[in-house]
Amino acid sequence: MKQREITSTDRFLAGICASCPVCRRARKTQAGAAYSFVRTIEAGACPFCQAYERVHGRKAHEPVPGRSGK
Repeated sequence: MKQREITSTDRFLAGICASCPVCRRARKTQAGAAYSFVRTIEAGACPFCQAYERVHGRKAHEPVPGRSGK
């Protein structure tokens, strides 16, 4: 699969996902309604989650490496 160049727009959209309360909760708790919701919409419906994956190389619901969720 061809890797797409990360643009400034991608970084801006990924920043919105990084500050989104629903996505932040999903990354932190790894369970519950927010987690299920983000896992469902991130691939097809949310441009912010899609940009987050392109910029950070992980899904919007996956925990941030090096940070504990509790």
